[in-house]
Amino acid sequence: MKSKTAHQIAHVLIEALPYIRRFKDKTIVVKFGGNAMIDDELKNSFARDIVLMKLVGLNPIVVHGGGPQIGDLLKRLGKTSEFVDGMRVTDSETMDVVEMVLGGLVNKEIVNLINRHGGKAIGLTGKDGDFIHAKKITMKKLTPEVLEPEIIDLGHVGEVSSIDPSVLSMLNGSDFIPVIAPIGVGDDGFSYNINADLVAGKVAEVLQAEKLILLTNTAGILDKEGNLLTGLSLNDVNDLIADGTISAGMIPKTRCATDALKGGVSSVHIIDGRVEHAVLLELLTDQGVGTLLVGHSR
Repeated sequence: MKSKTAHQIAHVLIEALPYIRRFKDKTIVVKFGGNAMIDDELKNSFARDIVLMKLVGLNPIVVHGGGPQIGDLLKRLGKTSEFVDGMRVTDSETMDVVEMVLGGLVNKEIVNLINRHGGKAIGLTGKDGDFIHAKKITMKKLTPEVLEPEIIDLGHVGEVSSIDPSVLSMLNGSDFIPVIAPIGVGDDGFSYNINADLVAGKVAEVLQAEKLILLTNTAGILDKEGNLLTGLSLNDVNDLIADGTISAGMIPKTRCATDALKGGVSSVHIIDGRVEHAVLLELLTDQGVGTLLVGHSR
């Protein structure tokens, strides 16, 4: 039995070797969110994955969310969360909580986890080095009762207008692992809460990353029968959105993925964050654990 186990371990290492060689010195942007951020075992396995990636010569960059944690603290403070089309209405008081949770509590927990497992993580928000510039999102809603669309003010909710890569480029060439909270600063000097998928996609695009990995609470992109679609091109994704196979919450993720591919990112992986060591399994094994998206048909 011991001999069989040793053989299995050797096989795993040999299988990983060509991937390690291929991705050495390449930038891999990982969006960390969902169940993987809540379950202790998954949090620790994620941290170990990131440390191992750095130790074998890859350059991981982590971008994290924190919606449930923000909601929990707002609830404890007696403040009700209001959502419009999945986006949290963020007044000044709520933005203070967002910054406290994303830039403080959640960011530092991830930094600490990576450091505990032997890495050198450094926490950032987009305000550090002024590297994520944001612009305010304003929603328009059409209603049958009025001719003009209703303007909905979401408060401090933004989108990425530009990213200055200099801070990340400097860290990429060092032993440090950047851990980014998706908070940007506008030309008006205000802070803005930005969707973490969008920030991860833009960071990957600006740095011309080899891969963008999005952790989700599903196995990946599924067909109408619930089967995992393991490899898709841009054209495939557009067809699946058009026929309703990709719908609801998966649409923003796939839009983020396709934008990154069009911007020069080599490939995007949408993977199951509920699986231990999902990042390593997708990166360094033949089988993978999610959906791989590339910019052309293979």
